[in-house]
Amino acid sequence: MHTLNFDNAFTAELPADPIEGSARRQISNALFARVQPTPVSAPQLLSYSPEAAALIGLDSADFADERFVEVLAGNAQLQGMDPHATCYGGHQFGNWAGQLGDGRAINLGEVSTANGHWMLQLKGAGPTPFSRSADGLAVLRSSVREYLCSEAMYHLGVPTTRALSLVTTGEDVIRDMLYDGNPAAEPGAVVCRMSSSFVRFGHFQLLTARDETDLLQRFTDFVIAREFPHLTAHRDAAERYAAWFDEVCQRTCTMIVHWMRVGFVHGVMNTDNMSILGETIDYGPYGWLEDFDPDWTPNTTDAGQRRYRYGQQPAIAQWNLLQLANALVPLLPQTAPLEASLTQFARRYEQAWQQMMAAKLGLPAYDEALVNRTLQLLTQAETDMTLFYRALSEANVGDWQDLTAMDHAYYQPAQLNAELRQSQQAWLVLYQQTLRTQNVAEGDRTALMLSTNPKYVLRNYLAQLAIDAATEGDPEPLARTIGVLRDPYQSQPGAEAFAAPRPEWARTRVGCSMLSCSS
Repeated sequence: MHTLNFDNAFTAELPADPIEGSARRQISNALFARVQPTPVSAPQLLSYSPEAAALIGLDSADFADERFVEVLAGNAQLQGMDPHATCYGGHQFGNWAGQLGDGRAINLGEVSTANGHWMLQLKGAGPTPFSRSADGLAVLRSSVREYLCSEAMYHLGVPTTRALSLVTTGEDVIRDMLYDGNPAAEPGAVVCRMSSSFVRFGHFQLLTARDETDLLQRFTDFVIAREFPHLTAHRDAAERYAAWFDEVCQRTCTMIVHWMRVGFVHGVMNTDNMSILGETIDYGPYGWLEDFDPDWTPNTTDAGQRRYRYGQQPAIAQWNLLQLANALVPLLPQTAPLEASLTQFARRYEQAWQQMMAAKLGLPAYDEALVNRTLQLLTQAETDMTLFYRALSEANVGDWQDLTAMDHAYYQPAQLNAELRQSQQAWLVLYQQTLRTQNVAEGDRTALMLSTNPKYVLRNYLAQLAIDAATEGDPEPLARTIGVLRDPYQSQPGAEAFAAPRPEWARTRVGCSMLSCSS
């Protein structure tokens, strides 16, 4: 088994709670508490990511070693690990929730490599001081979803935390999946996640809420030096903090634009689920737009308010950044730099979104009229966003007389009426005119669109099929699914089912449409 070198700067340089163990408690003047994972009875490796493993120098032989599987399950530790859970707060669905923290995540330690460092974190490895009334465990259902989506997003080019492994525990976990008073036993599992840092907006928020300004400054200095070392060139502390916040805004903007590009809906954009690295983190009730409905959210908890719906994600990101800015106010003599970055976020987002939409249509320059007509056409009938753009990417649109070749992207054949056909025709004429006006060569258009519009995305029903099979002891559909998603922009022979419309049976099935926060 390869040796991993742990340097553990987080626990070495920042204050710990003096009490160790998982007893539930409020902590103060500390950023973490040391806690041990809960051993499980019969861990089995279900899957691992070779790409993520290579980042820390591991290969297939390591995952064939039962001793290492014990580590990935929380039953054993490698030399140099320093298990701990971090403390943070956050706004949940717009309301301040106070202390939250890693309720079912335990950081094992930071692996030092030639290219940086990676924190290894077990999700579902037992209770921590921040579990509140929960058990700190995870079910196979939610673990498969996190594992699959982390790696799917990476291969789509979306900033994300990574998933190293998925291990079943051999033990049952009780969950009330729909919060309807019907708890049931489900197989348990543990995901090992990886990121340079799992620090969230909520870490800073809680320190400010508790008036722990000295620790807030110490922690911010640590995060900048550790994760944003290029910013240490700013000798003035206030300038350094302002530059750091601005970069967090930029990274967050980039992440959201990618979400919108591929049709991803996070589902629970609380401030404690926002990474300071601008990475997608905490895959819970997420979903992928099938019908292009900007008001759709996959989260049953948010079904009434729809705060975290697809079309609202950019505005929520800015609101969350505002909460981070509020937490940083004690560090700066004036708030003008923070306000400027928040204002600039909207401008940056609009510019990046326009560039992204132009690329989705194969254009070198944004055309407002065409994009507006495209979005209008997509909402005129129940249209599959991924199939619509991919069909345009793969066709010679200049030769098209109508859009009948796009009929497979529509879920309701009855909606393909005369009014829709008329709208399609008007849109096609405008699109062809725009391509000519911008002097776009067909080869250039196709290449840009094929690299922007994926053929395969992790539709919820695909994840559910993998979950169903894994629950019955069959890991092959999971392996097949992640294999296809490793190359989402290239057509793959035999993978036609992964690029098909959502089947009708999945429209309302639990796990395929709406999901709860326990999903």
